Amino acid sequence: MTQRAEHSTVMDRLALDDLITGYAIAVDDGDWPGYRDLFTPDGRADYRSAGGIEGGAEEIASWLGEMLGNFTMRQHLIVNRRITLARRDGAPGDTATVQADYLNPMRLAGPETEDEGGPTAPNYTCAGRYEFTARRTADGWRLTGVVVHEKWREVWPGGE
Repeated sequence: MTQRAEHSTVMDRLALDDLITGYAIAVDDGDWPGYRDLFTPDGRADYRSAGGIEGGAEEIASWLGEMLGNFTMRQHLIVNRRITLARRDGAPGDTATVQADYLNPMRLAGPETEDEGGPTAPNYTCAGRYEFTARRTADGWRLTGVVVHEKWREVWPGGE
């Protein structure tokens, strides 16, 4: 591998890491236009293992906006990222996969407590693994697919 190809691979890996971080931030902040912009026009997501839906980025963003409105606090942690770049003739190609674990503590909306500002501790946590697929576009790397594989969840009434 030439030094130029190695540099390109490092830059692609950093760009893909930024893409996945952008995904987590968009979901946590409820930035649905930003969420949509992370995907290619034909990009799809599948949240069925977590009790959700499967569909195009536009449909998924609308569904997430409605569903996540039930949570006053969200904090997506996406870790253990395994990035695999497709190879073409020994050089990085234009597609990639990213496998990453997630931990997602959230706070269900509900009555405020006597404390200042109400409850802040999470009372709903889910975790599992994402499978991301991405493609290089004229605008940089974009998601072509997101599949959620929820492994567990825990709900604590009242944030106990």
